[in-house]
Amino acid sequence: MPSTLTVSDQTVTGKTTHSVTLEFPTERTTVRELIRSRVYQEVQDYNRRKPETFQGLVRPTEAEQTLNGFKLRAGREIDWKRQFEKAIDAFGRNGFFILVDDRQAEGLDEEVVIGRDTRVSFVRLVPLVGG
Repeated sequence: MPSTLTVSDQTVTGKTTHSVTLEFPTERTTVRELIRSRVYQEVQDYNRRKPETFQGLVRPTEAEQTLNGFKLRAGREIDWKRQFEKAIDAFGRNGFFILVDDRQAEGLDEEVVIGRDTRVSFVRLVPLVGG
């Protein structure tokens, strides 16, 4: 039975900055599949609509960081597979972590059960800038 899940981006203080709704073929998935589905959906949405900024999990190659996302040169499409590889690498390097119902996911192959009230948050870690 297909399952629908809304995932959100949160700051380390808990503020939600972006959300996307994903569909899965069953109520069981893995952390890797959560990341893949999220990256695929956000890249497809960007490539279809071509908004001014890309609000994605990881920065596309040659994109400029802006206050509201990443700015790409006009007309450029994003490769979802490349973005997925970058996201998997970032997860492995602790560039972001994933909370499933307020519990941190530990590994890519960890199973996630999608229920009616399941909450998934991606929390990006921002490097501190020192003097």
